[in-house]
Amino acid sequence: MPLRTVSLDELTIDDEAAFAKLPLYPRLKEVLRRSGHRFYVPAPGTAAGWDRALFLNLTYWSGEQGADVLCDHHLAADVVTHIAWHHLVGEQVSRAAGSARSATAMLFGESIASAFDLHMLGRLWREAPGAEFVTTQVPIISEAAQEAGMTDDDFATLMTEISDDPDRAFEDLRQLLFDAARALIACKDVVEAQAQLERFAGHRFGPLLHHYQLSNWILYGRAYAAPSPAVDEVVLGFDARLRAAPVALAWLAENWVG
Repeated sequence: MPLRTVSLDELTIDDEAAFAKLPLYPRLKEVLRRSGHRFYVPAPGTAAGWDRALFLNLTYWSGEQGADVLCDHHLAADVVTHIAWHHLVGEQVSRAAGSARSATAMLFGESIASAFDLHMLGRLWREAPGAEFVTTQVPIISEAAQEAGMTDDDFATLMTEISDDPDRAFEDLRQLLFDAARALIACKDVVEAQAQLERFAGHRFGPLLHHYQLSNWILYGRAYAAPSPAVDEVVLGFDARLRAAPVALAWLAENWVG
């Protein structure tokens, strides 16, 4: 199965009609387009299964190379925003520190991109409940919550809270993901990791923590990131700005999305 690269404009964006209801979506799409990001697709006459594409992305993804493996010429709209946030974080951290190659920077970017997924889910849950993103993601997140001990009623209440204030949901989850991942990546064994996980059990999004596959973040950061106190200082400065902002997502939209 040979691969070739294509641009964003050569792909069909699935679920885009629903995402067009979100003010930041077209701006983030333009960020991704202007970045020149490339995507791997199977060469004509060949095919790639979802499992193969997922394996390649998780195992060999490289932020420096900047390409994602797709099964075909289709890309989900939520993936557009996810990749765009990674690009923005890398761009802003590199501009301020000269590099973005540290575990802290990687975790910061992933926490923003993943928290924005929940923000979009909260918006679309009411504005476009039939969107494919909603109909596929809500059951998956619900299952993760149930595995963590959350009842169906509690999950319904949580989804209502997220939909009532998706901006607050974004920042609450971003902080949880960033804090938990930073704590876990420093752990030396399962005893330390379990103790850190217990610290975050009382967070309102604690039951969703394992949905975000933090093990992949931590293993990638340990394998590829280089220690850089200067980069970390810049990242923690950005993190502090978001925590202090009245609406963190509005700060990002104004200062980074442009």
